[in-house]
Amino acid sequence: MCGAPVVLTMLTNTTNNEPLKNPVQILTAGAPPPSAVLFRTESLGFVVSHGYGLTETAGLVVSCAWKPKWNTFPASERARLKSRQGVKIVGFTGVDVVDPKSGKSVKRDGVALGDVGVMHSDGYLEIKDRSKDVIISGGENISSVEIESVLYTHPAVNEAAVVARPDEYWGETPCAFVGFKDGLTQKPREKDIIDFCREKNATLHGA
Repeated sequence: MCGAPVVLTMLTNTTNNEPLKNPVQILTAGAPPPSAVLFRTESLGFVVSHGYGLTETAGLVVSCAWKPKWNTFPASERARLKSRQGVKIVGFTGVDVVDPKSGKSVKRDGVALGDVGVMHSDGYLEIKDRSKDVIISGGENISSVEIESVLYTHPAVNEAAVVARPDEYWGETPCAFVGFKDGLTQKPREKDIIDFCREKNATLHGA
């Protein structure tokens, strides 16, 4: 079956969280899936494949091709690797991330950004955000996708969306919309969520 990351979130928030009797292959695309969502989905017995591209017009361009040796890694590490967009599929001559000013390839270090994407040393592409979604707060670029990924690691959070909010002093600040899991005896306060994000993401310490 196929489904966007939001569908995976819905699947993992059912009242019956019994693992599947037989594994189900599921392809996810359309948005960068948080590793926490992939972890929850696969813990239920789904086998997730992650692809990326202009799927509404041409299908996938890259796929997170799975390496057998990764099966020996801890589940959290497997989920982190699977959240990357991956390598080119058959039929494409190449995929690259380039500096938007120079047009030259960025370093293959998983850190150097080119239009908010990075290339890892093993040649796997990872989308960090979309240019239009980057939040510029006091001259600091903040990735909405990275904040969402942090929020998804909170044990009480079921879904999250982060957007820019106008601010007279900073220009923009992150604004998160958070949905909590069903059946919580006590929901976290707004301050609890903010403190959690600041602890997990260094760019938010001053936000």
